Amino acid sequence: MKPPPLALYVHIPWCVRKCPYCDFNSHAAGENLPETEYINALICDLKAEQALAQGRKLQSIFIGGGTPSLFGGASFDQLLRAIEAQLGFADDIEITLEANPGTAEQTRFGDYRRAGIDRLSIGVQSFAPAQLQKLGRIHSAEQAEAAVDMARRAGFDNINIDIMHGLPGQSPAQAQQDLARAIQLGPEHLSWYQLTIEPNTEYYHRPPTLPVDDALAEIQQQGQAQLAEAGYQQYEVSAYSRQRPSRHNLNYWRFGDYLGIGAGAHGKISYTDGTVERRWKTRAPNHYLARGGDYLAGSKAIEAEQLALEFMMNALRLSQGFELELFSQRSNLPLSSIEPQLRQLSERGLIDIEAGHLRASDLGQRFLNDVIGSFMA
Repeated sequence: MKPPPLALYVHIPWCVRKCPYCDFNSHAAGENLPETEYINALICDLKAEQALAQGRKLQSIFIGGGTPSLFGGASFDQLLRAIEAQLGFADDIEITLEANPGTAEQTRFGDYRRAGIDRLSIGVQSFAPAQLQKLGRIHSAEQAEAAVDMARRAGFDNINIDIMHGLPGQSPAQAQQDLARAIQLGPEHLSWYQLTIEPNTEYYHRPPTLPVDDALAEIQQQGQAQLAEAGYQQYEVSAYSRQRPSRHNLNYWRFGDYLGIGAGAHGKISYTDGTVERRWKTRAPNHYLARGGDYLAGSKAIEAEQLALEFMMNALRLSQGFELELFSQRSNLPLSSIEPQLRQLSERGLIDIEAGHLRASDLGQRFLNDVIGSFMA
């Protein structure tokens, strides 16, 4: 089995403060952020993973968090140089950094670009002051707009803006205004997704009042029309692009491989014997820093009967679907292993199969969880 393309996820676990909806591994930064120590630990962590690359160069890197833009450009320059030395970069590698719109972070955008980062993902979430306050965001709408302008002047020609909808008390008209303001900034990519209440968050323990289902459906319908009119193609459930889809996320959705370094980072690796393995790192930042080279918290091979489900959970999110041969290439399973499910879904009008290509139909996109669930062992 030839291993798939390889990407790298880097996790920076600190932020200024924890947002009430966030279930990521993020922790409020104290006065003394251990930036140098953490960068050194990341480099050591990657060295322990180096053999898993199996000679593959990195196609993409995504630096997420937390708030990675709390770290300076010199730190990422050191990190990226070490990563390239250990694994090597594809000629057209995409390197993304998540950034908050705060003024302090904006002053570093030029340093990030000079370090080799060529894509910024700016976490705006909303432009409405009342919503920003409810979401625990510490920036203003004006700072968000200024961040995009600063990124352009720093040389970034590939920018993503994160916007949420279905916010507490949000009307369809308010959601439309938020999205219109994001579109007006002209990003190459928009991640537009519905707020969901996740366990282990403040919102889970003190749930806000969210829009009812009819309002959510109206927001979704109006928003998709807005984005299409503005020239954004929906290539995944919540991802919209003007000819610049996220290569890193496409690798996830096509069931590619990725290494994960940093506190709580996850990875997925395929081996030549057909085994596919999930790996994850120790979660607490202080424990991660104290591991001294042993950062792995656990690993587990994906059982053969779960591989079809794992593949479909990702690939069916793609609006254009995938070539059927990709299923066997990435899962090491014969297509015959899922033919009964494919036949049933096709008969129900939930998937379209044509010339060796599969995609969820318009009806299937509306009931995507049911489509994916049909592949459960």
